[in-house]
Amino acid sequence: MSPATLVLRYVAFAVIATAGNLATQRVVLGFDHGHLTYYPALLAGTAVGLVIKYLLDKRWIFADPSRGLAAHGRKFTLYTLMGVITTAIFWGAETLFWLVWQTQAAREAGAIVGLSIGYFAKYHLDRRHVFTGGAGAGQAT
Repeated sequence: MSPATLVLRYVAFAVIATAGNLATQRVVLGFDHGHLTYYPALLAGTAVGLVIKYLLDKRWIFADPSRGLAAHGRKFTLYTLMGVITTAIFWGAETLFWLVWQTQAAREAGAIVGLSIGYFAKYHLDRRHVFTGGAGAGQAT
């Protein structure tokens, strides 16, 4: 796969995962507009975005051929661990925008900024530490 195709796919998948994340947050926030709902919304959105992005990256970015529950469990665990620091970047930006402007639009803008920075770093971490066994598309760059 060419580098341009790889970048376009990765960005498209990041957008899809971000949309899933933010849509989930909106659903959770729809139950209650109080500050106590913010953190459950953040966690639920992150979980949904994580699963979406893992499934897309595994198949279409890194062409990882591993199958089975044990292989998926190991890879997903590593994938999640690589995302801990990048999630802190995302949560920090989203929370900062929320605290400063206290609007849903600002919160979502902060999420997009944080996710963009985080996904850039995560690709390199995943390529180096998670999807290491094959000659997948992500290995060539």
